[in-house]
Amino acid sequence: MAKIGSIDLGEFPLLLAPMEDVSDPPFRLVCKEYGADMMYTEFISSEGLIRDAVKSKQKLDIFEYERPIGIQLFGSDIESMREAAEIAAQANPDLIDINYGCPVKNVACKGAGAALLQDIPKMVKMTEAIVKCTNLPVTVKTRLGWDDNTKNIKEVAERLQDIGIQALTIHGRTRAQLYKGPADWTLIGEVKNNSRIQIPIFGNGDVDSPEKALEMKALYGVDGVMIGRASIGYPWIFNEIKHFMRTGQHLDAPTIDDRVRVCKTHLNASIQWKGPVLGIIEMRRHYTNYFKGIPHFKDYRMKLVTLNSYDEILAVLDDIREQFSNLPLINS
Repeated sequence: MAKIGSIDLGEFPLLLAPMEDVSDPPFRLVCKEYGADMMYTEFISSEGLIRDAVKSKQKLDIFEYERPIGIQLFGSDIESMREAAEIAAQANPDLIDINYGCPVKNVACKGAGAALLQDIPKMVKMTEAIVKCTNLPVTVKTRLGWDDNTKNIKEVAERLQDIGIQALTIHGRTRAQLYKGPADWTLIGEVKNNSRIQIPIFGNGDVDSPEKALEMKALYGVDGVMIGRASIGYPWIFNEIKHFMRTGQHLDAPTIDDRVRVCKTHLNASIQWKGPVLGIIEMRRHYTNYFKGIPHFKDYRMKLVTLNSYDEILAVLDDIREQFSNLPLINS
């Protein structure tokens, strides 16, 4: 059983990765419906929170149906991160997660995210400050190291556990790799199998099928897996993995009707959360992923990403269902 503090996540939990501009409440709604066991907000800037920035504050929105859910923070200043953790705790999440893994330039080059992998003492001090300022469980998401010459995840795991984090998620790439090349799970396995490590270790990177999830469990003994990009437009992956692990059988792939129905649920939730204008605009990034495999989808996509009328968008989605209802699709 994987437990984070008093949060019981079951035998082999599937976590939804925090993804900027993706894992907002509407997206989390459909992932929860299809089997995600633990979810996180998009990562939130500590500086934005303490300065009361509208975008940062809005990312604190969490809903009862999402639980258990963590608020993920990033930043480069220890005091700002401590203050941000206190603000985040007031939103009543189940835990606080610290991002030491984001590789993108405008985060890492400001000394936040994966940049802390170059300064382990500062990472430890920052984490300790957050652990001490909240009664909530504190967890961390990070990478193997900054580059191939500094894969220091084993030291990081021990030191962070020693100052009180209650779970660690490891993405199987270095910062230098960004998202390129295959994820290397061997070091994740070494951390998990280190006799000093008592906290849950979750693996992340390239889990895009039930077989891959089972392989990572069997080969490396991780306590669960975190799924990111493979869930975009395909929330079914969580239940597909659970069913496969339980039975050894594959669930039937979602039909066009399933895809249209869930896409509409996502759209309605987006409008409910962000309003009729922004809700429609923010949904546009998801359509292509929901309908992977449909031939000549470009024409439909152009309509979906340019229409501003809810009723017209629904009409296009209904047309997709009618045109392709007998087309077998796989998520490729």
